Amino acid sequence: MNRLDNTASGLLIVDKPAGLTSQQVVGRCRHLLGTRKVGHAGTLDPMATGVLIVGVNRATRLLGHLAMHDKRYLATIRLGASTTTDDAEGEVVAQTDASGVEDEQVNAGIAGLTGQIDQVPSSVSAIKVNGQRAYALVRKGQDVTLAARRVTVSDFTVLATRREGPFIDLDVTVECTSGTYVRALARDLGAGLGVGGHLTALRRTRIGRYLIDDAVQLPDRDSDQPAPPLMPMARAAELSFPVVHIDAAQRQAVGYGKPLDLVLPGPLAGLVDEQGELVALYRPDERVGRARPAAVLI
Repeated sequence: MNRLDNTASGLLIVDKPAGLTSQQVVGRCRHLLGTRKVGHAGTLDPMATGVLIVGVNRATRLLGHLAMHDKRYLATIRLGASTTTDDAEGEVVAQTDASGVEDEQVNAGIAGLTGQIDQVPSSVSAIKVNGQRAYALVRKGQDVTLAARRVTVSDFTVLATRREGPFIDLDVTVECTSGTYVRALARDLGAGLGVGGHLTALRRTRIGRYLIDDAVQLPDRDSDQPAPPLMPMARAAELSFPVVHIDAAQRQAVGYGKPLDLVLPGPLAGLVDEQGELVALYRPDERVGRARPAAVLI
């Protein structure tokens, strides 16, 4: 297998296949790239596919910032049944004939879940409760109720409707802020209509300006295909933050984690040196009128 230089840093925008956890994708990237320093931003469930941002070596320090971007999904919601996990991987716990639900009722329900809403995440999410993941507590048989969180669903549109016996399947597109659970939208839409609902398919097509059209398919573990090229960190910064170019003296200060006398064009900015390399993320510190490091990458 032709591996990249295992000291190289950058991003892979992966089209995650169904059946793998996000961490299994990370494991495959570690093997493919020959380095342990690999992480991901924005977990996708095993059944879900689509854009998964993978950071390699120094680029892992960017991941917490990249995960906060807004996201776009294509999804299929089934009305007429509720499951333990709010998706097709769980057991059906209730079934109600949805054939009498009219399109106008569905549209009204979706309208109520669009805009700024308070959403209760699924109990099998990765949110921590007293130091443990919620899904782990559920697997132990514990009842888990998570607090509602404020999220924004900027677009929730039905693309197609299929009526199949007691069920209604809705193909939808969703654009939302980070932290929104599409399967919770499916659950809440079904609950509001009185028939239950769950997610049967999910594909993430965008994280910020990282698009599915730019995502790569990972070669199989035993494939002879070469590792895909990494996106340079400077390019990643251009897609994610405003960028400020700095000189050699400023770069040296960045290396020591010092504040800089810079006016930043946003709440977070990438600093690119004279060689075109991303060296840090800085944020303004209004208390002292200077910019301070959020992440140093050299």
